[in-house]
Amino acid sequence: MPTPDPALREAALVSKAWPYEEARKLLARYREGPAKSEIVFETGYGPSGLPHIGTFNEVLRTTMVRRAYQALSDVPTRLIAFSDDMDGLRKVPDNVPNKEMLAAYLGKPLTAIPDPFGTHESFAHHNNAMLRDFLDRFGFDYEFVSSTERYRAGAFDEALKGILRHYDAIMGVMLPTLRKERQATYSPVLPISPRSGIVLQVPVTVVDAEAGLVRFDDEGETIEQSILAGGAKLQWKVDWAMRWVALGVDYEMAGKDLIDSVQQSSKIARVLGARPPGGFNYEMFLDENGEKISKSKGNGLSLEQWLSYGPQESLSYFAYREPKRAKQLHMGVIPRAIDDYWKSATDYAGQTIDQRLSNPVHHIHDGAPPLAAPPVSFGLLLNLVGVLGAEATPDQVWAYLSRYAPGVTPETAPSLAALIGHAIAYHRDVVVAGLARRAPNDKEKAALADLDARLAAMQDGDAEAFQNEVYEVGKAHYGKEALRDWFKALYETLLGSSQGPRMGSFIALYGLENSRKLIASALAG
Repeated sequence: MPTPDPALREAALVSKAWPYEEARKLLARYREGPAKSEIVFETGYGPSGLPHIGTFNEVLRTTMVRRAYQALSDVPTRLIAFSDDMDGLRKVPDNVPNKEMLAAYLGKPLTAIPDPFGTHESFAHHNNAMLRDFLDRFGFDYEFVSSTERYRAGAFDEALKGILRHYDAIMGVMLPTLRKERQATYSPVLPISPRSGIVLQVPVTVVDAEAGLVRFDDEGETIEQSILAGGAKLQWKVDWAMRWVALGVDYEMAGKDLIDSVQQSSKIARVLGARPPGGFNYEMFLDENGEKISKSKGNGLSLEQWLSYGPQESLSYFAYREPKRAKQLHMGVIPRAIDDYWKSATDYAGQTIDQRLSNPVHHIHDGAPPLAAPPVSFGLLLNLVGVLGAEATPDQVWAYLSRYAPGVTPETAPSLAALIGHAIAYHRDVVVAGLARRAPNDKEKAALADLDARLAAMQDGDAEAFQNEVYEVGKAHYGKEALRDWFKALYETLLGSSQGPRMGSFIALYGLENSRKLIASALAG
């Protein structure tokens, strides 16, 4: 790992950007404690389902804190992507084939269940492969760790003995958090049935902590069995604490819905004689109605949907901003995230080092963001596609762009080429249903006719000149105090939307004559 730039390190020590604030907390934590040869970051994944947008956000945000820490310290770091693949299957997911087959394996470890897709050794192996492909696709630097592999290889054995040694104390942490009926059957240890292979939810008695022996009832028969080398797994809050201890985890963030779990697992880590990791609880995403997003409800926005309509960087930008504030995640936020991302990237070159460290693109690109932004905004592309119609093609869009920005081609501006594809898809799938051009009223007709006359007198011009004329018409017919009404009228009568682009830029892109035809169409009703 290269030594951080001294100026960057100095600025990072006072930066208010949240990754640096988190990194400083972590740095102070280990200045106070025993010296460490490495700092371990962790993210967790439950492979009973496929990776999703929440998985992306957690790994991305953890990576941002890790990079920020690397700017402050020369101590090596690594990121563990942990798969809890020894967990028992609790219910059959809705989005997989062969549901009837899976139903026969309820309760068994995910790595002991056949792959319903028929491509891997087990259901967990399939989903783990999806996770790794997913993380690799976005270029994350991580070390994959399988729960099953660690349990069966004995890597957790010493930590498991610690669980048995402190069994009563751990029960003292957990029992007060449970309902009375659950208290009667609760056990931190979940033995694997030697008969059925099911992860059993039964009380256990510690027989010999040093040998890892426990006693439990399995369908009426008393079994004495070692929990070592894969003979059992732990209840997940206890499991979380155990892996923090066994893997030496220093930092792990979690959603706000897991605050109680973090607290209980932290208490258990302390019972085991370890210090729980640092981290913070991020807010959950909401849908457009302000309700919590639920995979079972299907009221959220999937990763695949976002990437159909916007580049990965725009999603990273959205994830970076205000992680401790609840944000609505729906189709409508994508265009603004794209344009805000490119504005931040454009601003970066002219900023001081302090400003750069607070710029989201610094954290998205590890200090090396793209400096050449597309010549048009995504919002402007959307409006161009809108007037071209639902059957618009990339070639048609490029024909307008070649006049607006001569010399720009798909080869010289690949980011723009990608945005054009996203704009066409977004317009087709999202915008069309809400488009409805309305006829102008008498006041709007007079203003539109005035604008048309001014444009006719220009014959030619650039975006700024067109914008000045639009502005002058607005002042003449609406007054400075009501210019917003004028622009809203332009958007609704010409573009069929309540919001729109800077009209001067749109006229320059769409062309003077085409824009006049659009006005004539509106005036004709």
